[in-house]
Amino acid sequence: MNTPGRILVIGGGFSGMSAAILLSEQGHSVDLVEIDADWRSYGAGISLNGGIFRVFDRLGILDGYRECGAMIDGIEIRGPADQVLARIPTPSLMEGAPGSGGIMRPVLARLLADRVRKTAVNIRLGQTFDTLADGADGVDVTFRDGSSGRYDLVIGADGLFSATRAAVFPDAPAPRYIGQAVWRAVVTRPAHLPSVAMWMGPGLKLGITPVSDDKSYIFLTENRPENTYVPPESQLESLKTLLGNFTAPTAQAIAAELSADSQIVYRPLEQLLLPRPWYKGRVVMIGDAVHATTPHMAAGAMIGMEDAVVLAEEVTAHETVPAALDAFQSRRWERARMVVENSGRLAEIEQGHGTPDEHRQIMGQTLGALAQPI
Repeated sequence: MNTPGRILVIGGGFSGMSAAILLSEQGHSVDLVEIDADWRSYGAGISLNGGIFRVFDRLGILDGYRECGAMIDGIEIRGPADQVLARIPTPSLMEGAPGSGGIMRPVLARLLADRVRKTAVNIRLGQTFDTLADGADGVDVTFRDGSSGRYDLVIGADGLFSATRAAVFPDAPAPRYIGQAVWRAVVTRPAHLPSVAMWMGPGLKLGITPVSDDKSYIFLTENRPENTYVPPESQLESLKTLLGNFTAPTAQAIAAELSADSQIVYRPLEQLLLPRPWYKGRVVMIGDAVHATTPHMAAGAMIGMEDAVVLAEEVTAHETVPAALDAFQSRRWERARMVVENSGRLAEIEQGHGTPDEHRQIMGQTLGALAQPI
């Protein structure tokens, strides 16, 4: 498909926006549909593997990120008195960028949305597909508003509970709860922490990541055998109680600072790795729709956005859509599988089903693999 075609992107998250930007700039006519009429991005902060800066540079948002995000190096494991027990390096993967970073999710979403608006992408908010009819020469799509269109390629980038996946692969496995949940909140950036810091507790892991010059976000991973509901009105006190398990002065200061304005987010952790194929005919899925990972390697957003980069490259490199999609899947499968499965194994170890040495080994091996070219 190395001649301009009509492409539909379903989902306006990080992966979908990245695909729309790159394919539009290659000369394709791109429609982007996003079911949320306000195009909102929920959540607190997001920790970033340094490899994502290569993607930001490709998308043209790296300078914008420098202005509103945090660029940092290394991870510190700290003890009950805030003492540094170990340092994990995060080597730079591109000139002029550090080995890791952090940013508020809505801020990164805004950077990408602004970038999409500067392209020729036709953005349709409050809209999604109703039916997909894949044929030899194109995909006939009907939309919720009664309109329709014919596309050379349809990209499902609609997340963990993908409607595209359900339509194309109705027998696909459901997301799997992994026995942990994560709490997130926004706090004042501690001046004494130069990088990402983590503390280990009983069935708990606390971390803090800078997301701007003056703000950080905390993440607290909790072993929770059952995926039980936590009412929003109880989340503030629940998080403060969990932080009480840590004697470190930083943890106690965070607990004292938390309030109803701290943007607390609670989320059970689920994962999904769709067995190949990731496409059928002219419909392909990317990002969390096919490889939703837990946050243990801070690489979920990165591998989804990498999908967009690789897909755009293969669409340009091949004359036919099937050839492009086969090449895309071949390049992405092993990298995505590694992140999903290794992150899941780290979660198991943190729940007592493994050793600290294995945990460190998996983290090191995965970081090394992610440092390789996309």
